[in-house]
Amino acid sequence: MNLYSIQTGLFKLDGGAMHGVVPKSMWQKFNPADENNMCSWGMRCLLIEQDHRLILIDTGIGNKQDEKFFSHYYLHGDFTLDNELKKVGFSKDDITDVFLTHLHFDHCGGAIERQGDRLVPAFKKANYWSNEDHWNWAVHPNDREKASFLKENILPIQESGQLQFINTKDAEEWLPNIAIRYVYGHTEAMMLPQISYKDKTILYCADLMPSVAHIALPWVMGYDMRPLETLKEKKSLLQEAVEKNMYLYFEHDAVNELCSLQQTEKGIKYQERFTLNDIL
Repeated sequence: MNLYSIQTGLFKLDGGAMHGVVPKSMWQKFNPADENNMCSWGMRCLLIEQDHRLILIDTGIGNKQDEKFFSHYYLHGDFTLDNELKKVGFSKDDITDVFLTHLHFDHCGGAIERQGDRLVPAFKKANYWSNEDHWNWAVHPNDREKASFLKENILPIQESGQLQFINTKDAEEWLPNIAIRYVYGHTEAMMLPQISYKDKTILYCADLMPSVAHIALPWVMGYDMRPLETLKEKKSLLQEAVEKNMYLYFEHDAVNELCSLQQTEKGIKYQERFTLNDIL
């Protein structure tokens, strides 16, 4: 197995929404806001090379939306999915599997691209993996979440015939060395890949804990559908992660890729921060 960190771009979201009930006086120390109260966030995917498969976890926001859409999110930096794949010796056509933790636009927007007037899969040779509970939730969205579930990102996956549903239960192995944890606080049945690599375990946190700062239990995003469920899920997974010496891999932290954890008198906190290459 080989692992590659794939940063697909930086964007901005409202600092208050990303940090929930945490006061700005606290969160701005970790991620300072601009004059519009917007903070920078990453869209860091993970590429797994194993057994003749090349698996991409999430795809970033993509580039097919119009100028008005992107004006809300202030894309910046030099990262692109194509360039980051090229840096590690691959292209989109090499991807065999696209694993979508959930179908919010900043996680699945790059799954579909525009060719003229058509919307087609960006990964032509890949199976796209979701689960039936989350898929149904996304294609019939509630009024609060529907702005995050864009039909142009989702329906063309099914229409292409490349959509597959995962049927594993929580923490069961999907592929050798890749288990899946299901969480329900952020959105219905979000999937967190748990990767066993040599003697290490890496948990891809998606939107359960989007950054190092979100390890603290009260730091729950305002975007979460069931914030108290997120709180319970974080508490349980963090305790397990400490006991089993897991590494946390952050999708949205603009600076920090991974961290280890430690138990302190004031609860579980990060111990050390790493790049993926540091631990491979």
